[in-house]
Order: sequence, then C-alpha cells, then structure tokens
Amino acid sequence: MISITTKTLQDLEFNTVLQTISDKCNTEIGKQKALEIVPFSNKEILMNALLQTSEYLSSFSNNNAIPNHGFDNLTHDLKFLAIEDSFLEVGSFRKIATLSETVNVLLVFFKKFHDYYPKLNDKASQVEYTKYIIQKIDEIVDKYGEIKDNASPDLINIRRDMSLVRGKVNQSFGQAMSQYNSLGYLDEIKESFVENRRVLAVLAMYRRKVKGSILGSSKTGSIAYIEPEATLRYSRELSNLEYEEREEITRILKKLSNDIRPFLELLKQYQEFLSDIDVVAAKAKYANKIKAVLPTITEEKELYFRDAFHPILYLNNLEKKEKTFPQTIELKNDNRIIVISGPNAGGKTISLKTVGLLQLMLQCGILIPVHERSKTFLFDRILTDIGDNQSIENHLSTYSYRLKNMNYFLKKCNAKTLFLIDEFGTGSDPELGGALAEIFLEEFYHREAFGIITTHYSNLKILANELPFASNANMLFDEKSLEPMYKLILGQAGSSFTFEVAQKNGIPYGLINRAKKKIEGGKVRFDKTIATLQKERSKLEKTSLNLKEEETKAREESKKMESINSKIQDKLERYQELYDANQRLIYMGQKIDDISEKYFNNKDKKVLIGEFLKIVEIENSKRKKATFKERVEKEIIKKKVIEEVSIKVEEIREVKKEKKIKAQKTEDAKPKVILKVGDRVRMFDGKAIGTIDKIEKNKAVVNYGVFTSKVSIEALEYVQSK
Repeated sequence: MISITTKTLQDLEFNTVLQTISDKCNTEIGKQKALEIVPFSNKEILMNALLQTSEYLSSFSNNNAIPNHGFDNLTHDLKFLAIEDSFLEVGSFRKIATLSETVNVLLVFFKKFHDYYPKLNDKASQVEYTKYIIQKIDEIVDKYGEIKDNASPDLINIRRDMSLVRGKVNQSFGQAMSQYNSLGYLDEIKESFVENRRVLAVLAMYRRKVKGSILGSSKTGSIAYIEPEATLRYSRELSNLEYEEREEITRILKKLSNDIRPFLELLKQYQEFLSDIDVVAAKAKYANKIKAVLPTITEEKELYFRDAFHPILYLNNLEKKEKTFPQTIELKNDNRIIVISGPNAGGKTISLKTVGLLQLMLQCGILIPVHERSKTFLFDRILTDIGDNQSIENHLSTYSYRLKNMNYFLKKCNAKTLFLIDEFGTGSDPELGGALAEIFLEEFYHREAFGIITTHYSNLKILANELPFASNANMLFDEKSLEPMYKLILGQAGSSFTFEVAQKNGIPYGLINRAKKKIEGGKVRFDKTIATLQKERSKLEKTSLNLKEEETKAREESKKMESINSKIQDKLERYQELYDANQRLIYMGQKIDDISEKYFNNKDKKVLIGEFLKIVEIENSKRKKATFKERVEKEIIKKKVIEEVSIKVEEIREVKKEKKIKAQKTEDAKPKVILKVGDRVRMFDGKAIGTIDKIEKNKAVVNYGVFTSKVSIEALEYVQSK
C-alpha cells in the first residue's frame, strides 16, 4: 500500500498535473475523476492503467482511431429512474439511447481491434453489449427527442384529430380576419398570439362589434386581442385533444420507464465505463503533449530516468518558446543516495522535483516524459521536504517545522522509501544544523532508503563521498559567464560560487575580501578547490566530446580506407590472374603459330600432330607438378605443427612436475608441528578450517562448526594455535 501525504502532493505540484489532465476530459464525470487520481496500491491494476493509456496514445499515430466516447451526464436521471413508479422525460430517454449506442460502438471496435488494444478490450469485455435499450427507446422517441406519432394506437388517432381541428381553427380564423379587416376593424398588425392562442388585433373602438372572447389588450389600450367566436369552439376542442395527448404521452413514458428500469445498473456501468475511457483519453492526450512514454517497471530496486523532463516546466517553456533541459538520474542498490550541491538558481530543486513528480505520476497510472529505455520500480512511500516550510497556523519556525518533518521521516522511512529533501539542514546554526542533518542522512542510509537531497553544507558533501552506497552530484555552472547550465553531473560535489556570484552582481571587491577573511581559510580553500575541479571537469567534458567526435570520424575514415584497400587488393589479384592467363595463351599461340608455319612449308601431318601433342603434354605436366608440390607442402606444414604442439605439451608437463617437486621439498623442509586439542587445522588437500576437539592415538576429531569429522593426524595441516 503506497503512502503519499497531502504535503508531498503539494510539494511536487501534483494537482497542477491533474488539473491539466482534467481540462482535456470531454465529460463532467471524467473531469471530476481526473482530479481525484491517486496512486494505485495494486501493481496489476496500475500496470493495466498504464498500458491502457499507452494503447490509447498509440491510436494517435495508427490508422485505427478510437471512436467518440462523449456522453451527457445521466447521474440525476438514473437516480430518478431508481424511484418506483417514477417516469423520465423524453429528453432523458434520448440521452440514454445515445449513451447505449456510444458504448456499443466502442465494445464492437475494441473487439475488432483487440490486437492493437488488448488491455482496453479486456476492460470493454467486462461490459454487457445489448441493443434492447436502443430498440425500446427508438420505438417511442425520434432522433430529435420527440415522441413519435405511432408510439401507440391511441396517440396516432389523437394527433390525427388534432391535425384536423387545427385546420378548422386556421380556416375559421382566416375567414374572420378577412371579414373584419374589410370592415376596417383591425390594426395594421392584424393578428397576434396570447397564451399560445391565435387572436385578432382589433382597434379598441370596434371591440364591441367583433364577436368573440377578449383575451387581453396592448399596453396603451389601443388594441384589444379577441379570439373570433367561430374559432373559439374549435380551440376548445383542440385544448381537449391536447390534454388527451399529454395523458397518453405520460402513459407511454411510464411504460417505457418500466421497460428500461431493469437496466438501471447496466446504465450506471455504461456511464462508469465511458467516464473511465474519458480519463484514459485525457491522460493519453497529456502524454502526447509532453512526449511521455511507459518506462520499464522492474522488480529490482533501481530507478533510472534518462533524459527526464519536468512536465509542468516543459509545458510552460513550450508556451514561452523556451528550451527545457532534460536530466539523467540513476538510483540503485549500490548508489542509493545522491547529494546535489552547487549554486542557487542552478536547477537543483527542479532536478529533485522532477524525480519525485515523475515517480508519483507513474504510480498514479500516468505516462512520463523520459527516454524509452528508462526504468524504475514501485516505492511504498514518497517523502518530501521541499520549499518554504514556515507554518503560520501552528506558530512554528522553518527549522521547527523541518525538525517535525524529519521526525515523521524517521518513523516512516524504510527500504522501499523514496525521500526528497531540498536545502537539507538549513534553518538553524550552520554547524549545529549541519551536524544534525548528517546524523539524519546516516540514519536514512542505514535503513537502505533511496533519496536525493540538495545542500550547501560541506560536511554532507564529505559524508556522501565517504559512504560506499552514496554519491555526490552537482549542477554545472559556467565559470566564465557565471550562468547556470542546468545539467546534472553525477560523481562530484559542486561549489556554491558564493563570492563569484556576489562579484558578478556588483558587490564591491573590497567587501568580498573582508567577507573571505571572516570565515575559516580551510572552508574557502575547500570551496575553491571544488570550484577549480568543476572548471576542470567542464573543460575535460568539452575535450572528451571533441575527442569522441574525432575518434568517431577517424574510425569511419579507417573503415572507408579498409574497404577501398580490400577492393583495390581484390582488383589487383584479379588483374594478375587475368594477366597470367593471357601470357599463357599468348605463349601457346606463338607455339601453335610456329608449328603451323612449319606445316605450311613441309606439309608433314605427322610432325604437326607430334608437335601439338608435345605442347599439350607439357601443359598437363605443369598442372600435375603444381598439385603434387602443394600436397608435399601441406604435409610438411602439418608435421611441423604436430611437432611444435608436442614440444609445447612436454614443456608444460616438465614445468608442472618441477613445481610439484619444489612444493614437496618446501613442505618437507617445514618443521613438524605437534598438533594438540584446540589448534585450528585444515586438510592438506582441502580449504575448510576447523578446530581439534579430541585426539585419539593417530586420529583427531575436527569440528567444522556445522559438523565434525575424524581425520588422520598425518593428513592435517597446522593453521593457528588455540
């Protein structure tokens, strides 16, 4: 069970991350859930959450985009539906149908592309797929959220009658308006609506001449609004039909509510599922924005964040179009604690917060902006002491508050704790506070906790150098411009550059010299030595980079030259072979030319054939001789190698024999020790050392701790007396 205090969340500004994720959610429930994200206590559930986010993130770059998951909040409607004999309004049913349709689309999608989204499909497979809800609602409600005319036989008849009566109302009203308008009784506007009923705009002086019901008048009283007598009868009939329609709609909605009520828990599950997907999508959008990945989660106690960015700083700098400097930090069993030192405003606190925030985000199921080869394990606790800790409410000073916090650390700190402390030991007398801080650090070290602290105290830097599994680190500082370089370097403490920074900020040189005289010379020399080492480190790094570049270039050139050389050598060999073959052919051609000339002169075929056979035999004899020669050479080489190996083996045997004789002589030359009870001994041909418990005649009982053995005294070698 991971333990994270509210203070740690505040120190690491975790709520800022959650607010950013919440803003990327599409639904109100999703937004609220995002703000309530906490670390997972179960590793399996955490890995599922991380892999779901990672899968959703991959959908942004592949061709299988995940469908829409948005929905209207139905929490209030579902609570109302849970009440027996209650019924929902038509708008609520349209929202329920949309919710069910959205879930169905997602379930089918994840099932189809389960190879791409295995974890999301596992989550979706726990939700029931059904079309019953959508079918029931679609029978009653149209896509605009209105009750369909054919929702029931009675409703279709009522609405047909209403349509006929409305026609009669309009017809009778039109006739009355034409009649009274021709008589000049109507105002210029002629008609209006009062209480959703169509009325004539009659001039006040003629109101008694128009038959009908007066429903109102204008503000000035110059116009009377009258519903004509002929229309009034049809309006009453229409009102009765509208009442019947409302009653029938209520009956239909009650029946539909009863049909949907058994699916109440499923609808809650649907809403829960879609809001969870909304949070996963928001985390994926956030990960895409900060270029986050899922690092390896190991069982071994090791934290390695390569090229890690502080996500809040990264987004702020992105808006300002400024560069953010990544850090690489590693904590493992043989380097559990890092003490970061160096000047203020150099990035120490940001490095500290980066590790804490990224680890916290990861354990909350949020991907983090690190290199993909990064790895970490899961801590049980993350303890922080960062920033100004003065407590006005409890009337505590900074130092009192920090001591109270350290006390809490001492109670909770164990081998699965990550602690992060900024400006460790400050708030009190430097020597006394530093001494106490040193003791705290030793205690955390002995408990095998992992941690990073920042400090200016020399004694803590020295302690980190002395402890085998702790190390120093510093933030690089440009010694010429006295500007921070925002780069963490492991393995060396950093100088505070106190006087150098003071001089840069215009403090008179005379005052700085007086300040130097006020403090111990050793302290200044120590700080100056560290500063010098940092400068040298910086120069060496630059030189090292240049050398690496030169070495890489030289290696590449060497490879090119080797390749060219081998190609040239290959060509030369081929040309030589070709040349030799051509020379041979030319020689043979000359011979044949000579023979043909002789034949031309004497026409003697026997001589011609004889000369030709002679040439062929000479060539064949060359081939045979060459093959025989090669065989002889191979045999000679083989015999030579065998002889050399035999001589070498014999030499090795002789050396071993001499060593054995020499060892025997040395052993014989040793004075014989008379063994007695209590002496520590070992066998001549063994390594285990035991103690003689008892001697009986020429045998001794030797106790090896776990067992005893009876051995001849002659076979024992004296090691140490009692």
